Amino acid sequence: MEGQVTIYVVSDSIGETAEQVALAAGSQFNSHIKDIKRIPFIIDKDHINEVLERASKENSIIVFTMVVPELRNYLIEEARIRNIPTIDVMGPVMDAIILKTGANPRYEPGLVRKLNEKYFKRIEAVEFAVKYDDGKDPRGAKIADVVLIGVSRTSKTPLCMYLAHKNIKAANIPLVPEIDPPKELFEIPSYKIIGLTINPLKLNEIRKERLKALGLGVSANYANMERILQELDFAEKVMKKLGCKIIDVSNKAVEETASIIMEYLKEVSQ
Repeated sequence: MEGQVTIYVVSDSIGETAEQVALAAGSQFNSHIKDIKRIPFIIDKDHINEVLERASKENSIIVFTMVVPELRNYLIEEARIRNIPTIDVMGPVMDAIILKTGANPRYEPGLVRKLNEKYFKRIEAVEFAVKYDDGKDPRGAKIADVVLIGVSRTSKTPLCMYLAHKNIKAANIPLVPEIDPPKELFEIPSYKIIGLTINPLKLNEIRKERLKALGLGVSANYANMERILQELDFAEKVMKKLGCKIIDVSNKAVEETASIIMEYLKEVSQ
């Protein structure tokens, strides 16, 4: 439809405040709002550039809450160059408070969530797990509380979601022989990484069931024992190179593995 606009909601936190403003404003325009896309946890200029690249391909505006001045100013300037309107939801209010009080802001993203810290931490951790699931953005490893690595079907995603509900920011990265592990894994402390391994026979069963659920033949390479052994061997070598903790999930429920991970994180944080 002519005149439709996409609103990008951008934040260095979860972006709830900016999204509510965008929803309230957008409700006044009915079908003229094509979509509202929330992009949380913007942590550097590269992230900003990615958002601007996407937004520049649409008829769009950017509504944002960014408390770090460097990132806020960068977003405004780069958007201006691309002729993308920006709406700073929080900046003008902060500037007025500075003017009247002479006080300096803390410039820390997400402080308002401490009004209900437990709830909002859980929401933030869940959104974090979704954003950094399955190696979609390995940069998440640098800001995660824990990073789970392993071959396909070792319960990485369910574990990340379970940990998220315990207020733990968990990212996960699959290990595949044909793809080099992302450099970010070698740039973080090894104690933040958990390697998940599994008995090859058990993995073979799980993958066959997965193929059946997808309506595919169980003879696919995905469930081939030779392929499984190759993947597990590759994963073991990566884990040993990283020097990370390794957990065998063969006969463990997600809750049991998560409990081991949480106890381990408690130990290494002391």
